[in-house]
Amino acid sequence: MKVVLSRRLQALADMVTLGNRVADVGCDHGFLSIYLVQNQISPRVLAMDVREGPLARAKEHIARCGLGSYIETRLSDGLSVYEKGEAQTLVCAGMGGRVMTKILASQEEKAKSFSELILQPQSEIPQFRRFLQDGGYKIQEENILCEEGKYYFMMKAVYTGQEIDNQSELFLEFGEKLLEDRNPVLREYLEYRLKTTLEIEKELNFGEKDRAKERLCQVRQERKRLLEALSYWE
Repeated sequence: MKVVLSRRLQALADMVTLGNRVADVGCDHGFLSIYLVQNQISPRVLAMDVREGPLARAKEHIARCGLGSYIETRLSDGLSVYEKGEAQTLVCAGMGGRVMTKILASQEEKAKSFSELILQPQSEIPQFRRFLQDGGYKIQEENILCEEGKYYFMMKAVYTGQEIDNQSELFLEFGEKLLEDRNPVLREYLEYRLKTTLEIEKELNFGEKDRAKERLCQVRQERKRLLEALSYWE
């Protein structure tokens, strides 16, 4: 069985450094782990998940591909059963930023031992970027794509142990590298957000209640941030 990844997973696989051993946390069905070995990107992968059901399916897929000698599955809450040095690349994707923060913070020494972290938080992205910044991680690479109507932010980070200058709120929300590179998908995302924000603002303008006025203020602040971000393309 030759695995073909979704565009989201393919983008994550493309960030992995060739030849690195990989720890795939939250491996789900195991397809990313299988792809990395099948395409000789990684010589060995640890496929880990906190749920028994998805891990059982991953084992079935790995066995069907005949890759049991190259991919080891482990039932693990984050990095709890991972040992330092077993892998060089950590892939952590498909979960909320708060959960991802908990995984990295609860096993801090293990997380910092990786040479690179490939991360794709589904939510709380500005807060997650700030966590990386405050923790001494440097974002080396960023990407964004749209798949089935949903936008996904992903990043490659490395632990430097050095103090990193505080980033602007704009960079934390939308990504410094994405803005500076004038990423076309980010622009599409910003324009989509702006259109939605303008529609909400129009509706709220007719509200008289205090709650509506408070929400209107928030929406106008969001519009200001979006326009500031879009100014990178001017």
